[in-house]
Amino acid sequence: RFFCAPLRARSTFLNAQRAHAHRVVDFRRTTPPPWTNFCPQRTKIEVAAPPLGIFSLPLQQRTEVALRPHVLNEQYHLQHNLTGMRIDIISVVPEMLDGFLNTSILARAQKKGLVEIHVHNLRDYTTDKHRRVDDYPYGGFAGMVMQCQPIDACIAALKAERDYDEVIFTSPDGEKFDQPMANSLSMKGNLIILCGHYKGIDYRIREHLITKEVSIGDFVLTGGELAAACMTDAIVRIIPGAIGDEQSALSDSFQDHLLAAPVYTRPADYKGWKVPDVLLSGHDAKIHEWEMAQSLERTKRLRPDLLEK
Repeated sequence: RFFCAPLRARSTFLNAQRAHAHRVVDFRRTTPPPWTNFCPQRTKIEVAAPPLGIFSLPLQQRTEVALRPHVLNEQYHLQHNLTGMRIDIISVVPEMLDGFLNTSILARAQKKGLVEIHVHNLRDYTTDKHRRVDDYPYGGFAGMVMQCQPIDACIAALKAERDYDEVIFTSPDGEKFDQPMANSLSMKGNLIILCGHYKGIDYRIREHLITKEVSIGDFVLTGGELAAACMTDAIVRIIPGAIGDEQSALSDSFQDHLLAAPVYTRPADYKGWKVPDVLLSGHDAKIHEWEMAQSLERTKRLRPDLLEK
Protein backbone atom coordinates (compact mmCIF):
# COMPACT_ATOMS: atom_id res chain seq x y z
CA ARG A 1 0.00 0.00 0.00
CA PHE A 2 2.97 2.27 0.62
CA PHE A 3 4.12 2.12 -3.00
CA CYS A 4 0.59 2.84 -4.26
CA ALA A 5 0.68 6.25 -2.59
CA PRO A 6 1.68 9.35 -4.59
CA LEU A 7 5.39 10.15 -4.56
CA ARG A 8 4.92 13.25 -2.40
CA ALA A 9 2.99 11.24 0.17
CA ARG A 10 5.71 8.57 0.13
CA SER A 11 8.34 11.23 0.72
CA THR A 12 6.38 12.71 3.64
CA PHE A 13 6.04 9.24 5.19
CA LEU A 14 9.76 8.53 4.81
CA ASN A 15 10.65 11.90 6.32
CA ALA A 16 8.55 11.14 9.39
CA GLN A 17 9.94 7.61 9.72
CA ARG A 18 13.53 8.80 9.47
CA ALA A 19 12.89 11.57 11.97
CA HIS A 20 11.75 8.94 14.47
CA ALA A 21 14.61 6.63 13.49
CA HIS A 22 17.02 9.36 14.58
CA ARG A 23 15.85 8.88 18.16
CA VAL A 24 18.48 6.19 18.61
CA VAL A 25 19.42 4.33 21.74
CA ASP A 26 22.06 6.18 23.75
CA PHE A 27 23.83 4.24 26.53
CA ARG A 28 25.65 7.32 27.87
CA ARG A 29 22.65 8.45 29.90
CA THR A 30 21.83 6.70 33.18
CA THR A 31 18.58 8.46 34.19
CA PRO A 32 15.63 6.28 33.19
CA PRO A 33 13.21 8.00 30.78
CA PRO A 34 9.53 8.33 31.81
CA TRP A 35 8.32 5.48 29.63
CA THR A 36 10.52 2.94 31.46
CA ASN A 37 7.88 2.88 34.21
CA PHE A 38 5.84 0.85 31.75
CA CYS A 39 8.79 -1.13 30.39
CA PRO A 40 10.99 -2.19 33.33
CA GLN A 41 13.28 -4.19 31.05
CA ARG A 42 14.36 -0.95 29.34
CA THR A 43 15.46 1.01 32.40
CA LYS A 44 19.13 1.07 31.33
CA ILE A 45 18.66 2.95 28.09
CA GLU A 46 17.67 6.45 27.09
CA VAL A 47 16.30 7.74 23.81
CA ALA A 48 18.36 10.58 22.37
CA ALA A 49 16.25 13.33 20.80
CA PRO A 50 17.11 15.01 17.47
CA PRO A 51 19.75 17.77 17.58
CA LEU A 52 18.77 20.95 19.39
CA GLY A 53 17.97 23.69 16.93
CA ILE A 54 16.34 21.50 14.30
CA PHE A 55 12.84 22.70 15.20
CA SER A 56 13.86 26.31 14.63
CA LEU A 57 14.36 25.49 10.95
CA PRO A 58 11.65 25.93 8.30
CA LEU A 59 9.55 22.83 7.65
CA GLN A 60 11.20 22.02 4.29
CA GLN A 61 14.67 22.14 5.85
CA ARG A 62 13.51 20.01 8.77
CA THR A 63 12.42 17.31 6.32
CA GLU A 64 15.83 17.47 4.65
CA VAL A 65 17.46 16.93 8.04
CA ALA A 66 15.11 14.01 8.73
CA LEU A 67 16.06 12.31 5.47
CA ARG A 68 19.62 11.88 6.63
CA PRO A 69 20.03 12.98 10.26
CA HIS A 70 23.83 12.78 10.55
CA VAL A 71 24.44 14.85 7.43
CA LEU A 72 22.28 17.94 7.81
CA ASN A 73 21.25 20.44 5.18
CA GLU A 74 23.52 23.32 4.27
CA GLN A 75 22.03 25.94 6.61
CA TYR A 76 22.05 23.71 9.68
CA HIS A 77 25.55 22.51 8.78
CA LEU A 78 26.89 26.07 8.65
CA GLN A 79 25.04 27.25 11.77
CA HIS A 80 26.38 24.45 13.95
CA ASN A 81 29.78 23.97 12.31
CA LEU A 82 29.16 20.29 11.66
CA THR A 83 30.93 18.12 9.10
CA GLY A 84 29.19 16.06 6.43
CA MET A 85 30.06 12.77 4.84
CA ARG A 86 33.65 12.07 3.82
CA ILE A 87 34.77 9.71 1.05
CA ASP A 88 38.46 8.89 0.61
CA ILE A 89 39.40 7.18 -2.67
CA ILE A 90 42.76 5.42 -2.98
CA SER A 91 44.03 5.06 -6.54
CA VAL A 92 47.15 4.34 -8.55
CA VAL A 93 45.95 6.77 -11.24
CA PRO A 94 44.13 9.56 -9.36
CA GLU A 95 44.08 11.82 -12.42
CA MET A 96 41.34 9.58 -13.84
CA LEU A 97 38.97 10.85 -11.14
CA ASP A 98 39.75 14.58 -11.03
CA GLY A 99 37.33 15.75 -13.69
CA PHE A 100 34.48 13.48 -12.70
CA LEU A 101 34.53 14.35 -8.99
CA ASN A 102 34.71 18.10 -9.52
CA THR A 103 31.78 18.73 -11.85
CA SER A 104 27.98 18.75 -11.73
CA ILE A 105 26.20 17.34 -8.66
CA LEU A 106 29.36 16.09 -6.94
CA ALA A 107 30.96 19.54 -7.20
CA ARG A 108 27.86 21.28 -5.82
CA ALA A 109 27.56 18.83 -2.93
CA GLN A 110 31.17 19.51 -1.96
CA LYS A 111 30.73 23.28 -2.20
CA LYS A 112 27.69 23.06 0.06
CA GLY A 113 29.68 21.12 2.64
CA LEU A 114 27.45 18.05 2.35
CA VAL A 115 30.38 15.78 1.48
CA GLU A 116 34.17 15.83 1.29
CA ILE A 117 35.79 13.74 -1.43
CA HIS A 118 39.56 13.20 -1.29
CA VAL A 119 41.62 11.20 -3.76
CA HIS A 120 44.93 9.74 -2.57
CA ASN A 121 47.75 8.65 -4.84
CA LEU A 122 48.85 5.23 -3.61
CA ARG A 123 52.37 5.86 -4.89
CA ASP A 124 52.80 8.53 -2.21
CA TYR A 125 52.76 5.80 0.43
CA THR A 126 55.22 3.30 -1.00
CA THR A 127 58.72 2.86 0.41
CA ASP A 128 60.07 1.89 -3.02
CA LYS A 129 62.47 4.52 -4.37
CA HIS A 130 60.97 4.10 -7.84
CA ARG A 131 57.43 4.58 -6.41
CA ARG A 132 56.38 1.09 -7.47
CA VAL A 133 53.25 -0.31 -5.86
CA ASP A 134 53.04 -3.67 -7.66
CA ASP A 135 55.11 -6.84 -8.06
CA TYR A 136 54.99 -10.28 -9.70
CA PRO A 137 52.63 -12.81 -8.10
CA TYR A 138 53.83 -15.89 -6.27
CA GLY A 139 53.12 -19.12 -8.10
CA GLY A 140 54.07 -17.85 -11.53
CA PHE A 141 50.62 -16.53 -12.38
CA ALA A 142 50.14 -13.92 -15.10
CA GLY A 143 49.85 -10.19 -14.39
CA MET A 144 51.02 -7.89 -11.60
CA VAL A 145 49.67 -7.62 -8.05
CA MET A 146 49.35 -4.51 -5.87
CA GLN A 147 51.55 -4.85 -2.78
CA CYS A 148 50.48 -4.84 0.86
CA GLN A 149 52.83 -2.14 2.17
CA PRO A 150 51.57 0.99 0.36
CA ILE A 151 47.91 0.04 0.81
CA ASP A 152 48.40 -0.69 4.50
CA ALA A 153 50.31 2.57 4.99
CA CYS A 154 47.65 4.65 3.25
CA ILE A 155 44.71 3.12 5.11
CA ALA A 156 46.59 3.36 8.42
CA ALA A 157 47.31 7.06 7.81
CA LEU A 158 43.64 7.77 7.12
CA LYS A 159 42.40 5.77 10.11
CA ALA A 160 44.81 7.65 12.35
CA GLU A 161 42.85 10.83 11.58
CA ARG A 162 39.27 9.55 11.90
CA ASP A 163 37.08 6.45 12.16
CA TYR A 164 35.64 4.87 9.03
CA ASP A 165 32.37 2.98 8.67
CA GLU A 166 33.53 0.92 5.69
CA VAL A 167 36.75 0.18 3.81
CA ILE A 168 35.51 -0.80 0.36
CA PHE A 169 37.48 -2.59 -2.34
CA THR A 170 36.26 -2.39 -5.94
CA SER A 171 36.52 -5.86 -7.43
CA PRO A 172 34.68 -7.79 -10.17
CA ASP A 173 34.10 -10.64 -7.72
CA GLY A 174 32.57 -8.42 -5.04
CA GLU A 175 28.96 -7.93 -3.95
CA LYS A 176 26.81 -6.42 -6.71
CA PHE A 177 26.35 -2.67 -6.28
CA ASP A 178 22.73 -1.54 -6.56
CA GLN A 179 20.40 1.23 -5.41
CA PRO A 180 19.65 -0.28 -1.98
CA MET A 181 23.40 -0.47 -1.31
CA ALA A 182 23.80 3.14 -2.43
CA ASN A 183 21.00 4.15 -0.06
CA SER A 184 22.64 2.27 2.80
CA LEU A 185 26.11 3.70 2.17
CA SER A 186 24.71 7.23 1.96
CA MET A 187 23.74 6.87 5.61
CA LYS A 188 27.36 6.29 6.63
CA GLY A 189 29.71 8.96 7.90
CA ASN A 190 33.13 8.14 6.45
CA LEU A 191 34.06 5.73 3.67
CA ILE A 192 37.32 4.53 2.11
CA ILE A 193 37.18 3.18 -1.44
CA LEU A 194 40.27 1.31 -2.62
CA CYS A 195 40.47 1.08 -6.40
CA GLY A 196 41.78 -2.21 -7.68
CA HIS A 197 44.34 -2.24 -10.49
CA TYR A 198 46.54 -4.65 -12.43
CA LYS A 199 45.66 -8.27 -11.62
CA GLY A 200 44.34 -7.27 -8.22
CA ILE A 201 45.65 -6.66 -4.70
CA ASP A 202 47.54 -8.96 -2.38
CA TYR A 203 44.80 -11.11 -0.88
CA ARG A 204 46.04 -10.48 2.65
CA ILE A 205 44.75 -6.91 2.34
CA ARG A 206 41.30 -8.25 1.56
CA GLU A 207 41.47 -10.59 4.53
CA HIS A 208 42.65 -8.07 7.13
CA LEU A 209 41.76 -4.51 6.06
CA ILE A 210 38.79 -4.61 3.69
CA THR A 211 35.30 -4.61 5.21
CA LYS A 212 33.25 -4.67 2.00
CA GLU A 213 34.01 -5.81 -1.57
CA VAL A 214 31.85 -4.30 -4.28
CA SER A 215 31.38 -4.90 -8.02
CA ILE A 216 29.44 -2.71 -10.44
CA GLY A 217 28.86 -5.56 -12.88
CA ASP A 218 30.04 -8.84 -14.34
CA PHE A 219 32.84 -7.39 -16.46
CA VAL A 220 36.47 -6.41 -15.96
CA LEU A 221 37.87 -2.87 -16.17
CA THR A 222 41.47 -1.73 -16.33
CA GLY A 223 41.11 -0.31 -12.83
CA GLY A 224 38.55 0.34 -10.13
CA GLU A 225 38.51 4.11 -10.66
CA LEU A 226 35.40 4.04 -12.86
CA ALA A 227 33.65 1.81 -10.34
CA ALA A 228 34.60 4.17 -7.50
CA ALA A 229 33.29 7.13 -9.53
CA CYS A 230 29.96 5.37 -10.20
CA MET A 231 29.54 4.43 -6.54
CA THR A 232 30.43 7.92 -5.31
CA ASP A 233 27.94 9.56 -7.66
CA ALA A 234 25.14 7.15 -6.71
CA ILE A 235 25.82 7.67 -2.99
CA VAL A 236 26.23 11.45 -2.97
CA ARG A 237 23.30 12.35 -5.21
CA ILE A 238 20.76 11.05 -2.68
CA ILE A 239 22.13 13.16 0.17
CA PRO A 240 19.53 15.89 0.84
CA GLY A 241 20.66 19.14 -0.77
CA ALA A 242 22.90 17.48 -3.36
CA ILE A 243 20.18 17.82 -5.98
CA GLY A 244 17.57 20.54 -6.03
CA ASP A 245 14.53 18.30 -5.58
CA GLU A 246 14.67 15.32 -3.22
CA GLN A 247 11.45 14.04 -4.85
CA SER A 248 13.48 13.39 -7.99
CA ALA A 249 15.87 11.05 -6.17
CA LEU A 250 13.03 9.21 -4.43
CA SER A 251 11.31 8.56 -7.78
CA ASP A 252 14.41 7.26 -9.58
CA SER A 253 14.48 3.80 -11.10
CA PHE A 254 15.24 0.96 -8.65
CA GLN A 255 14.18 2.88 -5.53
CA ASP A 256 11.02 0.72 -5.37
CA HIS A 257 12.54 -2.22 -7.29
CA LEU A 258 10.74 -0.76 -10.30
CA LEU A 259 11.88 1.15 -13.34
CA ALA A 260 10.79 4.76 -13.53
CA ALA A 261 7.87 5.77 -15.71
CA PRO A 262 8.54 7.72 -18.93
CA VAL A 263 8.98 11.49 -18.56
CA TYR A 264 8.12 14.28 -21.02
CA THR A 265 8.62 18.04 -21.30
CA ARG A 266 7.50 20.89 -23.58
CA PRO A 267 6.33 21.15 -26.27
CA ALA A 268 3.33 18.89 -25.86
CA ASP A 269 3.33 18.13 -29.60
CA TYR A 270 6.61 17.80 -31.50
CA LYS A 271 6.46 16.61 -35.12
CA GLY A 272 3.23 14.85 -34.26
CA TRP A 273 4.86 13.05 -31.32
CA LYS A 274 2.42 13.81 -28.51
CA VAL A 275 2.68 13.71 -24.74
CA PRO A 276 0.09 11.34 -23.19
CA ASP A 277 -3.13 13.25 -22.53
CA VAL A 278 -3.29 12.14 -18.89
CA LEU A 279 -0.11 14.08 -18.08
CA LEU A 280 -1.74 17.26 -19.39
CA SER A 281 -4.98 16.72 -17.46
CA GLY A 282 -3.81 18.03 -14.08
CA HIS A 283 -5.65 15.14 -12.39
CA ASP A 284 -3.18 13.91 -9.73
CA ALA A 285 -4.88 10.58 -9.06
CA LYS A 286 -5.07 9.64 -12.71
CA ILE A 287 -1.48 10.77 -13.30
CA HIS A 288 -0.29 8.62 -10.39
CA GLU A 289 -2.29 5.64 -11.69
CA TRP A 290 -0.70 6.11 -15.12
CA GLU A 291 2.76 6.42 -13.55
CA MET A 292 2.41 3.15 -11.62
CA ALA A 293 1.01 1.31 -14.63
CA GLN A 294 3.86 2.51 -16.85
CA SER A 295 6.43 1.68 -14.22
CA LEU A 296 5.13 -1.86 -13.81
CA GLU A 297 4.82 -2.42 -17.56
CA ARG A 298 8.38 -1.25 -18.25
CA THR A 299 9.75 -3.35 -15.41
CA LYS A 300 7.96 -6.50 -16.60
CA ARG A 301 9.18 -5.92 -20.15
CA LEU A 302 12.75 -4.74 -19.55
CA ARG A 303 13.78 -6.00 -16.09
CA PRO A 304 11.46 -8.78 -14.90
CA ASP A 305 14.12 -9.89 -12.43
CA LEU A 306 13.41 -6.79 -10.31
CA LEU A 307 9.88 -8.00 -9.59
CA GLU A 308 11.30 -11.10 -7.90
CA LYS A 309 13.07 -9.06 -5.21
